[in-house]
Amino acid sequence: MHPMLINAVKAARKAGAIINRAAQDVSTIKVMNKTYNDFVSEVDHASEQAIIETLKEAYPNHSFLGEESGQELNNSEYLWIIDPLDGTTNFLHGFPQYAISIALLHNGQLNQAVVYDPTNNLLFTASKGRGAFLNDRRIRVSQRAKLQMSLIGTGFPFRDFQHLDTYMAMLKDFIPKTSGIRRPGAAALDLAFVAAGWTDGFWEINLSPWDIAAGALLIQEAGGIVGDFEGNESWIHSGNIVAGNPKIFAQMLQVLQPHLTENLKTAAAVKRF
Repeated sequence: MHPMLINAVKAARKAGAIINRAAQDVSTIKVMNKTYNDFVSEVDHASEQAIIETLKEAYPNHSFLGEESGQELNNSEYLWIIDPLDGTTNFLHGFPQYAISIALLHNGQLNQAVVYDPTNNLLFTASKGRGAFLNDRRIRVSQRAKLQMSLIGTGFPFRDFQHLDTYMAMLKDFIPKTSGIRRPGAAALDLAFVAAGWTDGFWEINLSPWDIAAGALLIQEAGGIVGDFEGNESWIHSGNIVAGNPKIFAQMLQVLQPHLTENLKTAAAVKRF
């Protein structure tokens, strides 16, 4: 395992221990609203602090982008992108679908990735050019060739509803063209499931870099494809992402194409970091 990935795993496991302890009694956790329907808890903050402290101990000059702490830029060629608890709403309801997501960019390119489900002790990891793994076992995207036979993941708009009508039109088109649609509520895990071949594809609108960076590298290293709704590489900035095995990815793009609004196309040109 790459040394930087080893440290990322160490950080994820420390955060996972914090989350698992807190999960024993979620009724006592202090919760705040960042915006409408967007919650943050003291557990999110404690998890992120543990991750950043662990990584800073190993790499004091690296830059960081965390969901809760924001940007800390040090003119480094390395940038850690961190979601300390993806699926906070699930966690606060005791719904066991949430994860820690840690990705490393080197000169703007995805280099290392960890997605850790502490409830089930599922550790997804990837290093650029070295493949993707689940608990040290190599994983690959599915071999399914037809969208009609595929299980597709997604995420409903819950915070920003400007694209709700567009999303509903996409969903209406996908439902009869697939074997089923799933919305578990944690994008990092949704993407990891594509990498593991448990689902065949995924799409969502307006996600943040920390939601998708690690999961995207998992998929790429597992033999899949990640893009925006036009099949390009702006997904990490626009937050509009589609992913899947190569054959399903292409078929998903065909379903999405008629629903591309100017707002979605414009978002692809905006850099977030």
